[in-house]
Amino acid sequence: MWSVTHKHHQTSRHEAGAHPAAEPGKPPGVDPVQLHRVLDEIDYGLMVADGRGYLRHVNHLARHELASGRTLVVRQGMLMGATIDITAQVQAGLEQALRGQRRLLLFARGCRELSVALVPLCSPLESGSPSVLILLSRQDTRDNLAVRLFARVQSLSPTEEAVLISLCSGMDVPDIARQNQVAESTVRSQIKALREKTGCTSIRQLLLRVNALPPVVPALRVIASCPHD
Repeated sequence: MWSVTHKHHQTSRHEAGAHPAAEPGKPPGVDPVQLHRVLDEIDYGLMVADGRGYLRHVNHLARHELASGRTLVVRQGMLMGATIDITAQVQAGLEQALRGQRRLLLFARGCRELSVALVPLCSPLESGSPSVLILLSRQDTRDNLAVRLFARVQSLSPTEEAVLISLCSGMDVPDIARQNQVAESTVRSQIKALREKTGCTSIRQLLLRVNALPPVVPALRVIASCPHD
């Protein structure tokens, strides 16, 4: 259920290891398997549902979210919520998206927040099977590989990198000091070093730069199993 189904004649043409010939004057298209790998490397959970509400593709982060069962789950191939209320909102959002309306759903369960965007992939007036792109909010900055790559490029020390990640997580100076069991003056000195190395005049500017980094998931990931039912 987690992959787009390949047609039989497409499979047979690849059995000998040959790629399908491109039409004259046209560049070859992206192989479906390669496209799935591309989607798995994006730091957002992505799903595609068909006109009946069945999931046709789920990338790595979306599988991880579904496997947690905290907010969204899958039942008999259909996207639902962990509660009756969330399920009703998801189903209503999918119905509106299938009618061509973009929707944004906001869920909060305890300290856990999740935003879900539903985007129609075709107009209701177009021929063919309608489908909806479901995008989940970006994962925690602490798990974003781009932040760690940014720290390496800027020659940040391990301590400065940890402070940067704490700032991105919404912690302030007293929180960071308590977490690391150091004086607040030490944290302020580390933040000053962060600003000097990155060329940012303020913490706000630094966080804006981090927020604009490419959405890259870690190379080493937890493989989360997700039951079909």
